[in-house]
Amino acid sequence: MNVLLLHALPLDERMWEPQLPALAQHDVAAPRLYGRGRTMTAWAESIAGEIDGGHAVVGASMGGYCALALAKVAPELVRGLLLVGSRPDPDSPERRAGRAETIELIRREGPDGLWRFMEPKLYAHRENADPSLMYRDPEGLIGALEAIRDREDSTQLARDFPGPVQFVVGEHENFVTPGELSEFDIRIVPDAGHLVNLERPDELNAILREFLSRV
Repeated sequence: MNVLLLHALPLDERMWEPQLPALAQHDVAAPRLYGRGRTMTAWAESIAGEIDGGHAVVGASMGGYCALALAKVAPELVRGLLLVGSRPDPDSPERRAGRAETIELIRREGPDGLWRFMEPKLYAHRENADPSLMYRDPEGLIGALEAIRDREDSTQLARDFPGPVQFVVGEHENFVTPGELSEFDIRIVPDAGHLVNLERPDELNAILREFLSRV
């Protein structure tokens, strides 16, 4: 099975290292998403140009938005969607305003300021936080926030997608609630925050193996 792993903000592809042992029997790609254009569609088109064949696509947060965009621009490449700490709807006006404030924070305080702001939102237990996994180019981070802010609504795409679609959220998720995803297949991981794969890798790997069995 081809497996495509798409990472979260403000981390990079190294966040997926806890999943690699569980995927040892599969062909895995984990590209870096930053710097691929100004929109999520541009990111998806860039990724589509780098892969061949059908993939089980696993996206965490920002990576989930890119996964949904990929399913729109190149549906022949996407056989299933596992979306962790992500959501199919676009940013509300309140979330868009929050993105603007975060962009200004990066301009004032750089990547370290972003990490200080985001760290308590990403983990249920801050001792699990690993700042070394953070992507540190400020312009890349700002471009990612703009692409997230301006992404299209993928709700109907998620409803109509012909393959398996599963959402995963941590019990202490700060960015999306299970109620907001209630129409979809959703798994809640106890004692985890936004970055489920890092805080509860064994649980996420079990979900991942079960998901791949259905793709």
